[in-house]
Amino acid sequence: MSTNRRLWECVLAMLVIGTGVAGAQTKTKKTAAKPASAVVVPAESRACVTCHEQKTPGIVAQWHGSAHAKQGVACLECHGAAASDPGAFTHEGATIITVVTPNQCAACHGDIVAENSRSHHAAAASFIGSLDNVLGEVVEGRLAAVNGCWQCHGSTVAILKNPDGSIRTKPDGAPMLDPTTWPNTGIGRVNLDGSLGSCTACHSRHSFSKAMARQPEVCGKCHMGPDHPQAEIYAESKHGIAYRTQMSEMHLDSDRWIVGVDYTAAPTCSTCHMSATKDQRVTHDVGARISWTLRPVVSKKLEKWEAKREAMKGVCDSCHTPDFIDAFYKTYDATVDLWNTKFAVPATSVMTALREAGKISPTPFDDEIEWTYYRLWHHEGRRARMGASMQGPDYTQWHGFFEAAENFYMKFLPQAREAAKGDPKVLAAIEAVENDRPNLWKKGLSPEERQKIDEFYKERYGEH
Repeated sequence: MSTNRRLWECVLAMLVIGTGVAGAQTKTKKTAAKPASAVVVPAESRACVTCHEQKTPGIVAQWHGSAHAKQGVACLECHGAAASDPGAFTHEGATIITVVTPNQCAACHGDIVAENSRSHHAAAASFIGSLDNVLGEVVEGRLAAVNGCWQCHGSTVAILKNPDGSIRTKPDGAPMLDPTTWPNTGIGRVNLDGSLGSCTACHSRHSFSKAMARQPEVCGKCHMGPDHPQAEIYAESKHGIAYRTQMSEMHLDSDRWIVGVDYTAAPTCSTCHMSATKDQRVTHDVGARISWTLRPVVSKKLEKWEAKREAMKGVCDSCHTPDFIDAFYKTYDATVDLWNTKFAVPATSVMTALREAGKISPTPFDDEIEWTYYRLWHHEGRRARMGASMQGPDYTQWHGFFEAAENFYMKFLPQAREAAKGDPKVLAAIEAVENDRPNLWKKGLSPEERQKIDEFYKERYGEH
């Protein structure tokens, strides 16, 4: 279709539906809903749309199908800026910014931005300086972190400078963004204006689809892999199976999306952690319904965990009875306690004894046992706990507790004895762990226990 034809169609549409709105709508000033097929191009953005239909047609096509387009929110409503804004430059007579931040989104979605800013998502870039980032940026190499860790956690967006401290610019006058920090849609991105987060991490530009954000695949960009495989756990769970087989019944495009009312086929990540229930409104604070933290070595109940658990139970009871929900949480809590008491606390006590005795250096990851310990809690222990939290049995058992047990008994404890080099305090810490009740099996099963196991396998399989 030619540019002239598109232009005339746009003009005709404007004559039919009116001149639209000049700027983004706020919560205090609403306009009448537009017909589903209507697209309003505000006067200030018409030149942008006409030009970018040729230069970046994919962007314009995505925008045309968005709720923004139907409400008259276009290019300058989001990219428009004041000359004093960080990263602002003049482009085709308009002052714009490249990196749209939550501050721009807050003009219309103030409550949502405020909720997100309080969430763990918004603080995701604060992992820099942690062992995870040291591993990526130092041990593996900086670009491993740039293209890996930072793409989920978020970068600190920066503008390149000349040797004299002035801003480096492109031929069109736009500031040159540091390519190691942009493009980036990490959930905790630190923006040029100081705001935290990236709304497009979940609501991909330029369609900004609510249906997309409600699907588990969006979360799976980051919540997957050997150390936090929530996407894989969800996929193997009964919830994930129900979603996959009944996705056509999920009504993902609905303006209202209340579990148990507007859909009953299955829950998604969004259902449980963010979306509305019959008694709760939507929240963009993804931790508002989480009672345990499963990230660190030793799991702990979060602040105000009781209220957060009740909020999550309010999601569960859309489909499950109170007895069912209480039984799940009783077993889940006990499973997290099992990890803490059998593996996490004992292993940490041994590592503390080794450090205090000077048997391992202060530099992370330069001693073999540090890799073993890191894998124990950061990979295997998380998988066990997260598997239990989302009802993924294979991740709880074979990818979780089985691998943690193999590591702990066959690698970690022998390595600790070797690293101790006979130090009596370290050996005493190791022996205290080995003599603790959950670990006494390692000293040998009784003849009666062994006979019982042998008889079972002979009866079941004819051998053992």
